[in-house]
Amino acid sequence: MAHRRPRWPGDILPRSFYQRDARVVAQALLNKVLACADGRAGRIVEVEAYIGAIDPAAHTFRGKTPRNAVMFGPAGHMYVYFTYGMHWCANTVCGDVGEGSGVLIRALEPVAGIERMRQARPKVKRDRELGSGPARLAQAMGITGEQNGIDLVRARECYTIVDDGTPSPENIPGSARIGIRQGTDLLWRWLVAGNPHVSRP
Repeated sequence: MAHRRPRWPGDILPRSFYQRDARVVAQALLNKVLACADGRAGRIVEVEAYIGAIDPAAHTFRGKTPRNAVMFGPAGHMYVYFTYGMHWCANTVCGDVGEGSGVLIRALEPVAGIERMRQARPKVKRDRELGSGPARLAQAMGITGEQNGIDLVRARECYTIVDDGTPSPENIPGSARIGIRQGTDLLWRWLVAGNPHVSRP
């Protein structure tokens, strides 16, 4: 029996979308949709950029390691890392091969498959808390270390990011990134102003 290709809720973002400065990609990702083949989907409403060798907060600042190797690979892949010994966080790889840049997806507004998200996060009482933070959204979307390195552009491994026609927000001011000790002067966090699904610092 032939494997059925999923019907994604929009047009898959091309490789060229990610092959740019992470700060540009980060802002362009706002209002795009992270989607799973099982029907779960969330609108990206908060992001942070991390840029290799010029950014002391980036995992790639000190060079390539087995843990961060995906970040030095082709743009459009997903970099997933484990933090605080208990949480997964999802990023898109950006820029040129060897650059070590990416965008952390910090918050999602659930738009489809919400019941599956609730099952993945059974203790959550309000839907706005399903994806309001990088660890929360990874759990809600079923993202773990198994997704580290998957290609979001070819979309053959259950996940991708699509454009459903919703325009990017205008006049997006940058702010300091959350939960870091270095690079705090870099205003590389952007969000959809007023969206209730944005994480709380």
